[in-house]
Amino acid sequence: MSVVRAASTEPKIESVAAAVPSDAFLPDGLYCVDNTQTIRRKTRTVTIGKVKMGSDHPIVRQTMTTSDTRDVEATVAEVKKCADAGAEMVRITVQGMQEAKACAEIKKRLVEDGYDTPLIADIHFAPKVAMMVAECFDKIRVNPGNFADGRKKFEDILYETDEEYNAEIEEIEKIFTPLVLKCKERGVAMRIGTNHGSLSARTLSRYGDTPAGMVESAFEFARICRKHDYHNFVFSMKASNPLVMVQAYRLLAHEMYKLGWDYPLHLGVTEAGEGEDGRMKSSIGIGALLLDGLGDTIRVSLTEASHLEMEPCTRLRDVGHKAAQEKWGVDKFEEKGRDFKDFARRASDLPVQKEDDAIDLRNILHRDGSVLSAVTPAQLASEDPFYRDLGAKLAVGMPLRDIATSDSILLTEVPEASDEKAMRSIRRLQEIGVGVVADVAQLAERPVDNAVALVAAKDATSAAVPDCAARVAVVFDGTETEEEVKAALGVDPVMALIKCAADVSRLHASRRLFTNILAAGSSVPVIHHIQFTDADVKDDIVIQSGSQVGGLLCDGLGDGVLIEHPTAELDYLRRTSFGLLQGSRMRNTKTEYVSCPSCGRTLFDLQEVTAAISERTGHLPGVAIAVMGCIVNGPGEMADADFGYVGGAPGKIDLYVGKEVVKRGIDNDTACDELIQLIKDHGRWVDKEEEEEAVAA
Repeated sequence: MSVVRAASTEPKIESVAAAVPSDAFLPDGLYCVDNTQTIRRKTRTVTIGKVKMGSDHPIVRQTMTTSDTRDVEATVAEVKKCADAGAEMVRITVQGMQEAKACAEIKKRLVEDGYDTPLIADIHFAPKVAMMVAECFDKIRVNPGNFADGRKKFEDILYETDEEYNAEIEEIEKIFTPLVLKCKERGVAMRIGTNHGSLSARTLSRYGDTPAGMVESAFEFARICRKHDYHNFVFSMKASNPLVMVQAYRLLAHEMYKLGWDYPLHLGVTEAGEGEDGRMKSSIGIGALLLDGLGDTIRVSLTEASHLEMEPCTRLRDVGHKAAQEKWGVDKFEEKGRDFKDFARRASDLPVQKEDDAIDLRNILHRDGSVLSAVTPAQLASEDPFYRDLGAKLAVGMPLRDIATSDSILLTEVPEASDEKAMRSIRRLQEIGVGVVADVAQLAERPVDNAVALVAAKDATSAAVPDCAARVAVVFDGTETEEEVKAALGVDPVMALIKCAADVSRLHASRRLFTNILAAGSSVPVIHHIQFTDADVKDDIVIQSGSQVGGLLCDGLGDGVLIEHPTAELDYLRRTSFGLLQGSRMRNTKTEYVSCPSCGRTLFDLQEVTAAISERTGHLPGVAIAVMGCIVNGPGEMADADFGYVGGAPGKIDLYVGKEVVKRGIDNDTACDELIQLIKDHGRWVDKEEEEEAVAA
């Protein structure tokens, strides 16, 4: 049965709260204190054991154990390892009475060993278990989508009337109220944690799987808390898609401002995956919100050992702290052209071919988002290694464009005409449609035929463009006035680069720049050029580019990226750039994995299985695969996935197509083969060898 809306009119998200103070309101369309400066949203303080959380306190880092909760020794050891790595709170899954009994012993053992790290119980489907563990833990996480539903079957249900819809809310209140009173009595905190993939059938019937539904689902539980004068709780709005996650948190903050609510926010991208991809998705979602002053505690959910989450978590926390403490921002301006409730991408015009063009310039940018790579003469001269680092295929020593080949290169220095190898590389790249961008002054001294001349926006109208240049590009530093932006765009550039000065806030300056580009009536493609220095460690590249550029791309502000670092490998920077575009839901160049972090509910070795599936399916761009330890959050958590590999029982796997289970109870030993066959049956499989031959042809 398909999800349908109830017959009644969709209600406005609101509360039974008393009169709202006048200073709680924001102008319509805003969700943060100031969209031109990073200012932390003011919240109340929530107490979790020894930890104070809220805007008056540092952002809190947390993680979640992966061990079987019933294994007290293993769980105690893992909590200690996480705490030693920097975790200020640790969450533990508690799915039944046996686990709840173990929790009391876990807490006792940790205290005896001198660890007072607050512990959080992760509860799904089990109100009685929540009541029991509230006796010993510091915080309870409840999921509004399944807390009161029992062992839900994830079925679509039609709610014909408001009476049917509201009757279920009354039932939720009966089940949830005892836990609220217990937490209030004992001083235990709570997280009302909505998951995009586990909204209740009732919520789905009225809102669909939308951010509005996520917010209303959380508000239903919050109203019950407030009814009993219990306020020691936080909200979360998690999704595996960073865009959905960002939109849901912004909508939540917007609605709280309207109601005068001031509860802290727990930020996280759920099922982010592993490695650089998991870190990139988390950086896009969490970083974008932190730079808008939203977020009081964060968790980076990775398919890795729990203590390894702390390193990227700390780096993201530091981004949020630095931005707020240093008040990153620009002078106030009226932003136009961006709607936080709508992630529609800004329209831009791709390059067109002109009659007198000596080469084809139509492919120097890509319609789904472009990757530019900064290269040196030495890299150009290495030829074959350079082509490979640029993502090109090789056929008899000649480069050929592949799915993840850089669209254009930026010459950090134009090679001498006598550098035959470097100049040959430039010509060969131009022959396959890769653009060559270089500084206008250098091109005047050392001409490169058919290059794109790069000029500073403030000098665009006066710069002398050499005859060798086929097009012009302009570079903005983020300080230009509206008049300077309009004048620069008047030279009809083929693209614009935003390369902010070191002391300019990229997020806020770019928002101002896009407002001015809109005012100029231009649809020029815009590339975000983020340049790192020797002082920037390689590990910061993903965190910083995801936070600062990803947040803009989520809003549809930008058409590509150029990441430059003086010592990082060209191949790494290119792959990170494509990962940024894919994480921002723009250009898909590799298999997408929705992979949950392991926990005590996981029914197989998640890291091992994820690695095995990735090894065999990583060459399928455009295919999204979910690897889930269990189905606790519902098949909706795989909303972005084409295929799902889900633990159904110990040693048994269920396979999904979309959100529909198609095979149950497959032995773990053969499940990967079955998954591949399922992909083949749906016409989505390409052999690695065939793919390479097709490209070479």
